Amino acid sequence: MSTTPLSFPTLGPPPPLPGPGCDCTRCAFWAGPEGNGGPATVEPLCSGSNADCSYCGCARAELAAPADACRTCPIRCPSRQDISAWMADVGGSLAFDDLALPPGLPALPAFTPQVDGSAVTALDEQLHWPAYAVGLRRVVSPDTAALYPRFAEQSAHQALNLRPGTLAVLVGYGEDPLVEAVWTNRHRNRLIEGIASGGWDLVLACNYSIYGNWPRVEHLINMRRSILLASELAQAGVTAVPNLYWYRLEDLRRWVDWTLDEATPAVAINAQTVRENANWESWLRPGLHYLAENLPPDLPVIITGLSRADRIAEASRLFGPRLHLISQNPHQYALHGAIMTAEGRQDVHARPADAFAATVRYMAGLVDGGRR
Repeated sequence: MSTTPLSFPTLGPPPPLPGPGCDCTRCAFWAGPEGNGGPATVEPLCSGSNADCSYCGCARAELAAPADACRTCPIRCPSRQDISAWMADVGGSLAFDDLALPPGLPALPAFTPQVDGSAVTALDEQLHWPAYAVGLRRVVSPDTAALYPRFAEQSAHQALNLRPGTLAVLVGYGEDPLVEAVWTNRHRNRLIEGIASGGWDLVLACNYSIYGNWPRVEHLINMRRSILLASELAQAGVTAVPNLYWYRLEDLRRWVDWTLDEATPAVAINAQTVRENANWESWLRPGLHYLAENLPPDLPVIITGLSRADRIAEASRLFGPRLHLISQNPHQYALHGAIMTAEGRQDVHARPADAFAATVRYMAGLVDGGRR
Protein backbone atom coordinates (compact mmCIF):
# COMPACT_ATOMS: atom_id res chain seq x y z
CA MET A 1 0.00 0.00 0.00
CA SER A 2 1.36 3.42 -0.94
CA THR A 3 0.97 6.36 1.41
CA THR A 4 2.26 9.09 -0.87
CA PRO A 5 0.10 12.13 -0.06
CA LEU A 6 -1.07 14.53 -2.70
CA SER A 7 0.74 17.85 -2.90
CA PHE A 8 -1.89 20.54 -2.44
CA PRO A 9 -1.00 24.09 -1.40
CA THR A 10 -2.22 24.79 2.11
CA LEU A 11 -3.50 28.17 3.22
CA GLY A 12 -3.98 29.45 6.72
CA PRO A 13 -2.69 27.88 9.94
CA PRO A 14 -1.10 24.42 9.92
CA PRO A 15 -3.50 21.51 10.54
CA PRO A 16 -3.82 19.97 14.01
CA LEU A 17 -1.56 16.95 14.48
CA PRO A 18 -1.67 13.67 16.39
CA GLY A 19 0.85 13.23 19.20
CA PRO A 20 4.25 11.86 18.07
CA GLY A 21 4.96 8.41 19.44
CA CYS A 22 1.23 7.99 20.13
CA ASP A 23 1.59 10.42 23.06
CA CYS A 24 -2.03 11.30 23.83
CA THR A 25 -1.12 14.33 25.92
CA ARG A 26 0.41 15.94 22.83
CA CYS A 27 -2.38 14.87 20.47
CA ALA A 28 -4.90 17.25 18.92
CA PHE A 29 -7.57 14.53 18.91
CA TRP A 30 -7.41 13.06 22.41
CA ALA A 31 -10.70 13.27 24.28
CA GLY A 32 -9.12 12.50 27.64
CA PRO A 33 -10.80 10.85 30.63
CA GLU A 34 -13.32 13.68 30.98
CA GLY A 35 -13.99 14.08 27.27
CA ASN A 36 -12.28 17.47 27.11
CA GLY A 37 -8.82 16.31 26.06
CA GLY A 38 -5.52 17.79 27.12
CA PRO A 39 -3.52 20.95 26.46
CA ALA A 40 -2.96 20.09 22.76
CA THR A 41 -6.52 18.94 22.02
CA VAL A 42 -8.36 20.64 19.16
CA GLU A 43 -10.90 17.96 18.23
CA PRO A 44 -11.68 15.69 21.21
CA LEU A 45 -12.82 12.62 19.30
CA CYS A 46 -10.45 9.78 20.31
CA SER A 47 -10.34 7.92 23.63
CA GLY A 48 -6.66 7.12 23.32
CA SER A 49 -3.91 5.20 21.56
CA ASN A 50 -4.37 1.65 20.30
CA ALA A 51 -2.94 -0.84 22.80
CA ASP A 52 -2.54 -3.41 20.01
CA CYS A 53 -0.53 -1.10 17.74
CA SER A 54 2.55 -2.73 16.19
CA TYR A 55 4.12 0.52 14.99
CA CYS A 56 4.70 2.66 18.08
CA GLY A 57 8.37 1.60 18.16
CA CYS A 58 9.13 2.21 14.50
CA ALA A 59 12.40 2.85 12.67
CA ARG A 60 12.27 6.58 13.39
CA ALA A 61 12.73 5.81 17.09
CA GLU A 62 16.10 4.19 16.43
CA LEU A 63 19.23 6.33 16.71
CA ALA A 64 20.63 5.04 13.42
CA ALA A 65 17.37 5.48 11.49
CA PRO A 66 17.90 7.09 8.07
CA ALA A 67 16.43 10.53 7.51
CA ASP A 68 13.93 9.13 4.98
CA ALA A 69 12.83 6.20 7.14
CA CYS A 70 9.17 7.11 6.61
CA ARG A 71 9.36 7.22 2.83
CA THR A 72 8.79 3.50 2.31
CA CYS A 73 6.54 2.92 5.31
CA PRO A 74 2.89 2.23 4.47
CA ILE A 75 1.54 3.29 7.87
CA ARG A 76 0.27 6.76 8.73
CA CYS A 77 1.56 6.93 12.31
CA PRO A 78 1.79 10.12 14.40
CA SER A 79 5.60 10.12 14.14
CA ARG A 80 5.71 10.29 10.34
CA GLN A 81 7.87 13.05 8.92
CA ASP A 82 5.02 13.92 6.54
CA ILE A 83 2.08 13.52 8.91
CA SER A 84 1.23 17.20 8.52
CA ALA A 85 0.91 16.68 4.75
CA TRP A 86 -1.48 13.81 5.36
CA MET A 87 -3.52 15.91 7.75
CA ALA A 88 -3.71 18.67 5.16
CA ASP A 89 -4.68 16.09 2.54
CA VAL A 90 -7.78 15.07 4.51
CA GLY A 91 -8.78 18.69 5.05
CA GLY A 92 -6.99 19.44 8.30
CA SER A 93 -9.56 17.60 10.40
CA LEU A 94 -10.49 14.09 11.50
CA ALA A 95 -14.05 15.03 12.42
CA PHE A 96 -17.05 14.20 10.23
CA ASP A 97 -19.30 17.19 10.84
CA ASP A 98 -17.94 19.38 8.06
CA LEU A 99 -18.95 16.83 5.42
CA ALA A 100 -22.41 16.08 4.05
CA LEU A 101 -23.76 14.32 0.97
CA PRO A 102 -26.84 15.16 -1.09
CA PRO A 103 -29.77 12.89 -0.16
CA GLY A 104 -31.57 10.74 -2.69
CA LEU A 105 -30.85 7.09 -3.56
CA PRO A 106 -31.87 5.40 -6.82
CA ALA A 107 -34.52 2.70 -6.53
CA LEU A 108 -32.22 -0.21 -5.68
CA PRO A 109 -33.74 -3.68 -5.45
CA ALA A 110 -33.36 -5.67 -2.25
CA PHE A 111 -30.60 -7.68 -3.95
CA THR A 112 -28.11 -6.58 -6.61
CA PRO A 113 -25.76 -9.13 -8.21
CA GLN A 114 -22.14 -8.10 -8.72
CA VAL A 115 -20.62 -9.16 -12.05
CA ASP A 116 -17.16 -9.08 -13.62
CA GLY A 117 -17.57 -5.97 -15.77
CA SER A 118 -18.38 -7.77 -19.02
CA ALA A 119 -21.66 -7.26 -20.83
CA VAL A 120 -24.49 -8.82 -18.84
CA THR A 121 -26.63 -9.61 -21.87
CA ALA A 122 -26.47 -13.40 -21.50
CA LEU A 123 -26.80 -13.38 -17.73
CA ASP A 124 -29.79 -11.05 -17.84
CA GLU A 125 -31.66 -12.80 -20.62
CA GLN A 126 -34.08 -14.50 -18.21
CA LEU A 127 -34.03 -12.00 -15.37
CA HIS A 128 -34.42 -8.45 -16.63
CA TRP A 129 -32.97 -7.54 -13.23
CA PRO A 130 -33.26 -3.86 -12.18
CA ALA A 131 -29.59 -3.34 -11.16
CA TYR A 132 -26.11 -4.75 -11.62
CA ALA A 133 -22.92 -3.96 -9.70
CA VAL A 134 -19.25 -4.06 -10.68
CA GLY A 135 -16.23 -4.11 -8.40
CA LEU A 136 -13.52 -1.46 -8.45
CA ARG A 137 -10.74 -3.67 -9.84
CA ARG A 138 -12.81 -4.30 -12.97
CA VAL A 139 -13.07 -0.57 -13.62
CA VAL A 140 -9.77 0.94 -12.39
CA SER A 141 -6.42 -0.58 -13.35
CA PRO A 142 -4.20 -1.41 -10.35
CA ASP A 143 -1.18 -0.87 -12.64
CA THR A 144 -1.99 2.60 -13.95
CA ALA A 145 -4.56 3.84 -11.38
CA ALA A 146 -6.65 4.96 -14.35
CA LEU A 147 -9.97 3.81 -15.75
CA TYR A 148 -9.77 0.87 -18.11
CA PRO A 149 -10.44 2.10 -21.68
CA ARG A 150 -13.81 0.32 -21.95
CA PHE A 151 -15.08 2.31 -18.97
CA ALA A 152 -13.28 5.53 -19.97
CA GLU A 153 -14.51 5.63 -23.55
CA GLN A 154 -18.17 4.84 -22.98
CA SER A 155 -20.74 4.94 -20.22
CA ALA A 156 -21.05 2.20 -17.63
CA HIS A 157 -24.45 1.30 -19.08
CA GLN A 158 -22.91 0.88 -22.53
CA ALA A 159 -19.94 -1.11 -21.23
CA LEU A 160 -22.27 -3.52 -19.43
CA ASN A 161 -24.84 -3.44 -22.25
CA LEU A 162 -27.63 -2.84 -19.77
CA ARG A 163 -31.26 -2.70 -20.72
CA PRO A 164 -32.82 0.79 -20.58
CA GLY A 165 -33.67 1.72 -17.02
CA THR A 166 -31.28 -0.80 -15.43
CA LEU A 167 -29.08 0.69 -12.70
CA ALA A 168 -25.27 0.50 -12.80
CA VAL A 169 -23.56 0.39 -9.40
CA LEU A 170 -19.82 0.79 -8.84
CA VAL A 171 -18.66 -1.01 -5.70
CA GLY A 172 -15.50 0.89 -4.75
CA TYR A 173 -14.07 -1.89 -2.61
CA GLY A 174 -10.70 -3.48 -3.30
CA GLU A 175 -7.39 -4.52 -1.87
CA ASP A 176 -5.36 -1.85 -0.10
CA PRO A 177 -2.94 -1.09 -2.99
CA LEU A 178 -5.83 -0.35 -5.33
CA VAL A 179 -7.90 1.83 -3.02
CA GLU A 180 -4.77 3.72 -1.98
CA ALA A 181 -3.94 4.30 -5.66
CA VAL A 182 -7.45 5.65 -6.18
CA TRP A 183 -6.95 8.11 -3.34
CA THR A 184 -3.52 9.26 -4.51
CA ASN A 185 -4.55 9.59 -8.16
CA ARG A 186 -8.16 10.70 -7.82
CA HIS A 187 -7.19 14.16 -9.08
CA ARG A 188 -3.92 13.41 -10.88
CA ASN A 189 -5.60 10.90 -13.20
CA ARG A 190 -8.96 12.69 -13.08
CA LEU A 191 -10.49 9.53 -11.69
CA ILE A 192 -13.36 11.33 -10.03
CA GLU A 193 -14.23 13.14 -13.25
CA GLY A 194 -13.91 9.87 -15.19
CA ILE A 195 -16.25 8.02 -12.84
CA ALA A 196 -18.72 10.89 -12.99
CA SER A 197 -18.68 10.89 -16.80
CA GLY A 198 -19.40 7.15 -16.75
CA GLY A 199 -22.95 7.81 -15.64
CA TRP A 200 -22.95 5.35 -12.74
CA ASP A 201 -26.27 5.46 -10.93
CA LEU A 202 -24.59 4.80 -7.58
CA VAL A 203 -21.00 4.58 -6.33
CA LEU A 204 -20.01 3.05 -2.99
CA ALA A 205 -16.91 4.93 -1.87
CA CYS A 206 -13.69 3.03 -1.25
CA ASN A 207 -13.23 0.95 1.89
CA TYR A 208 -10.13 2.30 3.62
CA SER A 209 -8.98 -0.40 6.00
CA ILE A 210 -8.90 -0.42 9.78
CA TYR A 211 -6.61 -3.14 11.11
CA GLY A 212 -6.31 -3.96 14.79
CA ASN A 213 -2.53 -3.54 14.94
CA TRP A 214 -2.46 -0.11 13.28
CA PRO A 215 -1.99 3.22 15.06
CA ARG A 216 -5.20 4.88 16.09
CA VAL A 217 -4.54 7.87 13.84
CA GLU A 218 -4.58 5.52 10.83
CA HIS A 219 -8.08 4.43 11.84
CA LEU A 220 -9.22 8.04 12.17
CA ILE A 221 -7.73 9.13 8.85
CA ASN A 222 -9.29 6.19 7.02
CA MET A 223 -12.77 6.78 8.41
CA ARG A 224 -12.51 10.43 7.40
CA ARG A 225 -11.30 9.47 3.90
CA SER A 226 -14.38 7.33 3.27
CA ILE A 227 -16.71 10.30 3.72
CA LEU A 228 -14.33 12.72 2.00
CA LEU A 229 -14.06 10.59 -1.13
CA ALA A 230 -17.84 10.17 -1.26
CA SER A 231 -18.18 13.94 -0.83
CA GLU A 232 -15.79 14.66 -3.72
CA LEU A 233 -17.70 12.22 -5.94
CA ALA A 234 -20.96 13.92 -4.98
CA GLN A 235 -19.50 17.31 -5.88
CA ALA A 236 -18.79 15.86 -9.34
CA GLY A 237 -22.44 14.91 -9.69
CA VAL A 238 -22.30 11.26 -8.59
CA THR A 239 -24.72 9.69 -6.11
CA ALA A 240 -22.11 8.37 -3.67
CA VAL A 241 -22.31 6.55 -0.35
CA PRO A 242 -19.58 6.34 2.31
CA ASN A 243 -18.33 2.99 3.56
CA LEU A 244 -18.55 2.46 7.33
CA TYR A 245 -15.64 0.80 9.11
CA TRP A 246 -15.09 0.83 12.84
CA TYR A 247 -12.76 -0.48 15.52
CA ARG A 248 -14.28 0.78 18.76
CA LEU A 249 -17.74 1.53 20.06
CA GLU A 250 -16.87 5.24 19.89
CA ASP A 251 -16.44 4.84 16.12
CA LEU A 252 -19.96 3.47 15.77
CA ARG A 253 -21.25 6.32 17.89
CA ARG A 254 -19.49 8.88 15.69
CA TRP A 255 -20.97 7.31 12.55
CA VAL A 256 -24.45 7.37 14.05
CA ASP A 257 -24.06 10.98 15.23
CA TRP A 258 -22.96 11.98 11.74
CA THR A 259 -25.98 10.37 10.08
CA LEU A 260 -28.27 12.08 12.59
CA ASP A 261 -26.72 15.51 12.03
CA GLU A 262 -25.69 15.47 8.36
CA ALA A 263 -27.30 14.34 5.10
CA THR A 264 -26.29 11.17 3.28
CA PRO A 265 -28.28 9.09 0.76
CA ALA A 266 -27.33 5.83 2.53
CA VAL A 267 -24.50 4.11 4.33
CA ALA A 268 -22.57 1.09 3.06
CA ILE A 269 -20.84 -1.72 4.93
CA ASN A 270 -18.29 -4.09 3.40
CA ALA A 271 -18.63 -7.65 4.71
CA GLN A 272 -16.50 -9.25 1.99
CA THR A 273 -13.49 -9.67 4.28
CA VAL A 274 -15.50 -11.27 7.11
CA ARG A 275 -15.23 -14.99 6.49
CA GLU A 276 -14.35 -16.51 9.86
CA ASN A 277 -16.97 -16.91 12.55
CA ALA A 278 -14.68 -15.15 15.04
CA ASN A 279 -14.69 -11.90 13.03
CA TRP A 280 -18.42 -12.16 12.48
CA GLU A 281 -19.18 -12.71 16.16
CA SER A 282 -16.67 -10.23 17.60
CA TRP A 283 -16.84 -7.37 15.08
CA LEU A 284 -19.40 -7.30 12.31
CA ARG A 285 -22.43 -8.81 14.00
CA PRO A 286 -22.30 -6.58 17.13
CA GLY A 287 -21.70 -3.54 14.90
CA LEU A 288 -24.70 -4.36 12.72
CA HIS A 289 -26.91 -4.70 15.78
CA TYR A 290 -25.73 -1.34 17.13
CA LEU A 291 -26.26 0.40 13.79
CA ALA A 292 -29.69 -1.16 13.29
CA GLU A 293 -30.80 0.18 16.66
CA ASN A 294 -29.27 3.64 16.40
CA LEU A 295 -29.13 4.78 12.76
CA PRO A 296 -32.02 6.91 11.52
CA PRO A 297 -34.84 4.40 10.92
CA ASP A 298 -35.37 5.46 7.31
CA LEU A 299 -31.68 5.52 6.28
CA PRO A 300 -30.92 2.87 3.61
CA VAL A 301 -28.15 0.41 4.48
CA ILE A 302 -26.17 -1.29 1.68
CA ILE A 303 -24.20 -4.39 2.70
CA THR A 304 -21.78 -5.97 0.27
CA GLY A 305 -20.47 -9.50 0.61
CA LEU A 306 -22.81 -11.34 2.96
CA SER A 307 -23.07 -14.84 1.48
CA ARG A 308 -24.37 -17.17 4.20
CA ALA A 309 -28.11 -17.64 4.39
CA ASP A 310 -28.26 -17.26 8.18
CA ARG A 311 -26.26 -14.02 8.12
CA ILE A 312 -28.37 -12.58 5.30
CA ALA A 313 -31.54 -13.46 7.19
CA GLU A 314 -30.25 -11.84 10.37
CA ALA A 315 -29.26 -8.64 8.56
CA SER A 316 -32.69 -8.57 6.92
CA ARG A 317 -34.43 -8.86 10.26
CA LEU A 318 -32.24 -6.10 11.70
CA PHE A 319 -32.67 -3.52 8.95
CA GLY A 320 -35.97 -4.53 7.38
CA PRO A 321 -36.96 -2.97 4.03
CA ARG A 322 -34.13 -0.44 4.11
CA LEU A 323 -31.51 -3.22 3.60
CA HIS A 324 -29.94 -3.63 0.16
CA LEU A 325 -27.56 -6.54 -0.39
CA ILE A 326 -24.87 -6.78 -3.08
CA SER A 327 -23.05 -10.06 -3.69
CA GLN A 328 -20.73 -11.75 -6.20
CA ASN A 329 -22.01 -15.23 -5.34
CA PRO A 330 -24.43 -15.65 -8.27
CA HIS A 331 -21.76 -14.83 -10.83
CA GLN A 332 -19.02 -16.86 -9.14
CA TYR A 333 -21.26 -19.91 -8.82
CA ALA A 334 -22.57 -19.56 -12.37
CA LEU A 335 -19.04 -19.76 -13.80
CA HIS A 336 -18.97 -23.36 -12.54
CA GLY A 337 -22.59 -24.23 -13.31
CA ALA A 338 -23.42 -24.16 -9.60
CA ILE A 339 -26.29 -22.60 -7.68
CA MET A 340 -26.85 -21.46 -4.11
CA THR A 341 -29.63 -23.28 -2.26
CA ALA A 342 -30.91 -23.73 1.30
CA GLU A 343 -28.61 -26.79 1.49
CA GLY A 344 -25.59 -24.74 0.37
CA ARG A 345 -23.79 -24.76 -2.95
CA GLN A 346 -25.07 -27.32 -5.45
CA ASP A 347 -23.00 -28.22 -8.51
CA VAL A 348 -25.81 -28.86 -10.97
CA HIS A 349 -23.77 -28.26 -14.18
CA ALA A 350 -26.35 -25.77 -15.41
CA ARG A 351 -25.83 -23.23 -18.16
CA PRO A 352 -24.21 -20.13 -16.65
CA ALA A 353 -27.26 -17.97 -17.39
CA ASP A 354 -29.61 -20.51 -15.77
CA ALA A 355 -27.39 -20.94 -12.71
CA PHE A 356 -26.99 -17.19 -12.35
CA ALA A 357 -30.74 -16.56 -12.52
CA ALA A 358 -31.47 -19.28 -9.96
CA THR A 359 -29.01 -17.92 -7.41
CA VAL A 360 -30.06 -14.28 -7.91
CA ARG A 361 -33.68 -15.22 -7.26
CA TYR A 362 -32.74 -17.34 -4.25
CA MET A 363 -30.62 -14.59 -2.65
CA ALA A 364 -33.26 -11.95 -3.34
CA GLY A 365 -35.76 -14.23 -1.62
CA LEU A 366 -33.47 -14.51 1.41
CA VAL A 367 -33.37 -10.73 1.78
CA ASP A 368 -37.11 -10.37 1.32
CA GLY A 369 -37.94 -13.39 3.47
CA GLY A 370 -35.84 -12.19 6.39
CA ARG A 371 -37.80 -8.93 6.51
CA ARG A 372 -41.06 -10.69 7.37
